[in-house]
Amino acid sequence: MSAGQHRPVPYDPELEPGLAAFLDLVERIPLRADTILANRAHFATIIPPVEQIVGDRPVTVEDRTVPGPPGAPDVVVTVVRPREGVSAAPAFYSIHGGGMVLGNRYFGIDGLIDDVLRFGAVGVTVEYRLAPEHPAPAAVEDCYAGLVWLAEHADELGVDRDRVVVTGASAGGGLSAGVALLARDRGGPAIAGQGLICPMLDDRNVSVSTRQYDGLGAWDRNNNDTAWNAILGPLRGTDEVSPYAAPARMADLSGLPPAFIDVGAAEIFRDEATEYALRIWATGGQAELHVWAGGYHGFTGFSPGAEVSRAAAAARLSWLRRILRSP
Repeated sequence: MSAGQHRPVPYDPELEPGLAAFLDLVERIPLRADTILANRAHFATIIPPVEQIVGDRPVTVEDRTVPGPPGAPDVVVTVVRPREGVSAAPAFYSIHGGGMVLGNRYFGIDGLIDDVLRFGAVGVTVEYRLAPEHPAPAAVEDCYAGLVWLAEHADELGVDRDRVVVTGASAGGGLSAGVALLARDRGGPAIAGQGLICPMLDDRNVSVSTRQYDGLGAWDRNNNDTAWNAILGPLRGTDEVSPYAAPARMADLSGLPPAFIDVGAAEIFRDEATEYALRIWATGGQAELHVWAGGYHGFTGFSPGAEVSRAAAAARLSWLRRILRSP
């Protein structure tokens, strides 16, 4: 091993206060198998009630119970629409993060509301089952079921079926990739684009970037081990892992909707996100990859005013305007 191997990439100094706030607020309790429930309870306390998140913004918010996967319980989704109504509108199908062990459908809904108002769109966010109580493929199947419902009810919701983007961050990014794979392989709903923000794609946790952030930073290698063990149990690391649960395992990445892949250079998911883009390009597919210098996991959320965060937000909006054919 050379002297510099696995030395972490430095954080952008402008991001360091946000990283400290992230660790203090979100990762106060180390995530291990015996602390998942305690972390889940803590996580729930940092997500405000949806009414508080909405505030006075001109949107309607409605919960719907929709059919779940075959043989599984129904799924709850929350639909966000501009108060004045829409027709033939784009749609954002949003999948929350939290390592597939934490969080709920309101985690990230603030940004979804912004997109709904910015694009005159309909937003749908899905409540999926969490591990370890519900191991893979429960989460990705729940998310796919919600997308099927959205497509089947597009007219009722005022949605243009040809302008649906599936998007999420972290675990939500990995689940978005899994949903896109399921839609391709099952001949399911059309997806205009998949927005994979710092996506959690690979259960093997062996890349250089995972080793650089072993015990360091936001959502480190240890957290990732805990989550994937909960999601996959004894199948983890074997050839039996479902590629829909861990999309990096999918041998064939051809025929997918255009992908936007966005990740920090100073986080564990850097290498698997980059490899995913490379493999899409190798099939002739479309992927737009951004690796942001000095960016920690989820940096745009906790350091929104930093120069690199503003650049990342602008890049994402540019991609969405192109995908959705919006001004």
